[in-house]
Amino acid sequence: MKLLSKIALCSIVLAQFFWSCKTENNSEVMDSNFITVSAEENFPVMVEQFADLKVLRYQIPGWENLTLKEQKLVYYLTKAGLSGRDIMWDQNYRHNLTIRTALESVYTNFKGDKTTADWMAFEVYMKRVWFSNGIHHHYSNAKMKPDFSSEYLTSILAESNTVLKGEAFEVIFNDVDAKKVNQAKGVDNVAASAVNFYGPGVTNADVESFYSKIKSPNPKKPLSHGLNSQLVKVNGELQERVYKSGGLYGAAIDEIVKWLELAKGVAENQAQGDALGLLIKYYNTGDLQTWDDYNVAWTAATEGNIDYINSFIEVYNDPLGYRGSYETIVQIKDFDMSAKMEVLSKNAQWFEDNSPLFPEHKKENVVGVSYKTVNVAGEAGDASPTTPIGVNLPNANWIRAEVGSKSVSLGNITNAYNNSGSSGRLKEFVHDDEEYELEKKYGQLGDKLHTALHEVVGHASGQLNPGVGETKETLKNYASTLEEGRADLVGLYYLYNPKLQELGLVEDWKAVGMAAFDGYIRNGLMTQLIRLNLGDDVEEAHMRNRQWVSAWAYEKGLKDNVIEKVTRDGKTYFNINDYEKLHDLFGQLLRETQRIKSEGDFAAVQDLVEGYGVKVNQVIHAEVLERNKQFKSAAYGGFVNPVLVPQTDAEGVITSIEVKYVESFVGQMLYYSENYGFLPEVN
Repeated sequence: MKLLSKIALCSIVLAQFFWSCKTENNSEVMDSNFITVSAEENFPVMVEQFADLKVLRYQIPGWENLTLKEQKLVYYLTKAGLSGRDIMWDQNYRHNLTIRTALESVYTNFKGDKTTADWMAFEVYMKRVWFSNGIHHHYSNAKMKPDFSSEYLTSILAESNTVLKGEAFEVIFNDVDAKKVNQAKGVDNVAASAVNFYGPGVTNADVESFYSKIKSPNPKKPLSHGLNSQLVKVNGELQERVYKSGGLYGAAIDEIVKWLELAKGVAENQAQGDALGLLIKYYNTGDLQTWDDYNVAWTAATEGNIDYINSFIEVYNDPLGYRGSYETIVQIKDFDMSAKMEVLSKNAQWFEDNSPLFPEHKKENVVGVSYKTVNVAGEAGDASPTTPIGVNLPNANWIRAEVGSKSVSLGNITNAYNNSGSSGRLKEFVHDDEEYELEKKYGQLGDKLHTALHEVVGHASGQLNPGVGETKETLKNYASTLEEGRADLVGLYYLYNPKLQELGLVEDWKAVGMAAFDGYIRNGLMTQLIRLNLGDDVEEAHMRNRQWVSAWAYEKGLKDNVIEKVTRDGKTYFNINDYEKLHDLFGQLLRETQRIKSEGDFAAVQDLVEGYGVKVNQVIHAEVLERNKQFKSAAYGGFVNPVLVPQTDAEGVITSIEVKYVESFVGQMLYYSENYGFLPEVN
């Protein structure tokens, strides 16, 4: 499970022949695609900005402290990650690879006038498609409409000797497949979603019926059925197309396995090597029992400086929460911050014991929660270009309960986000100077602690009642937003608690908690609305959870004026008058969300999410959009990745690996397509 940034929310690895791309134009783009970094404190985070998006850079602190063997491990893992890049594109939408190929061909080969408004609109559209791994917006899930005509695209396709026709051409301009993931109430979510996890004609009822008939060998350790497959109808019969070597996406998976084998050869220790061996076996067989065996081994492999996430993992893109999107993150331990934050892992049982949950919903023994702050060295798939700021895995409830989990905060990603903005938007939406000063002084620390509490304590907290099915089965399309809101509430509840000061994590727990509460309510009720078009419902799981948590607390506190809606000079603000009572309200809502999850109460979660998390106050939304027009910083952020460039001796043995930073988003995207495009356009 991943935590997305309030602001924005792979490492491309190249051999010595980096400069010799397959086309002359691509080579020219990449030849000038490195920047010179003279001082870490002056590192140029910003790459470029277009539409509602900004592209940033992140550094890899501590790279020079790794041994050559460790650097090789990172190199091979990033190569493995990038080899599966096209899987994410195809999972997102069936025509994505066809459309991307055509757009890139036009961009590379068009020799006509590139100063016109139409051409500039084409470039922006292409970059938006790259940023979102497809034609649907990475956050809103809505199909992105281009600001050029079908006639213009037809003309530049012809001038570039590029073919794009039929449905793949028409869908760019029509209203078909308008939502990648449609979570709306009262519709067939599978049939209404464009995501490529299900074949034509498959419905909600088909999915539920198909998986209700599949039983795990051990009901106490349920397998993640549907995680690594596409469900299709063949002659009217439902069948799974499994992602594996020799199966769906087999060509890319074979490349992933090739690099994982090399990574296994330079593993830091036996446990890490054994886990990589199981991951390789899983990719080769597609066997879900092997997937669980791998997750158990990976969770237990906590020693070493390098770790990674790789495979089909998060289920946010499946409207029913079965199928995992491909993603990979390669991580280097941040030694200083990890030592400071390890205290949360060691005290996980205290947090569970002192939570406001009903006694029967508390875990008697919270096991194996490891927490590290890491620096990202490479990302791909669902984690790139947009990336989470924190991750807690594995997702299987039984593994969390019996073995534990790993939680990481992506330190260099958070730092890059924090260094990419300005204080102008904050000043516009805070209620007063006191709130502004609290945010400036304690906001970043509060965000980091909330990420840690969300991942380490939140996702590890609570348990299902005996006999209650997996959350994806009981809570269905609301499972993801309920889980993320529940983890958020755990973090909020403990951010305003003297225990944090007792553990040495803060110097003033009240001030940190107040800043965190201010920021959460301000974002949940107002500032996250800059990401939506006027009139849109809230669709994305994390945005929904921030709104239903904030809106519920606001409504329940009206009688005592806990959160006051203030209108001043025609502008709306939300001011917290009583932090103690708000803390109590967060505790009440935490208790209820855990009850819903523990009991599998679908009616209650539907009422909570639909009642507070979906619909937007249109007057406030219009006001927020108008007030935000003055700011140039984009609403969403993502990243180009550092480049790992190996140097070899005469025998081809790697002698060193250098980190370089790219200048051009365009250059990196073209290079990825040219060198990691292992899938056909239609799969």
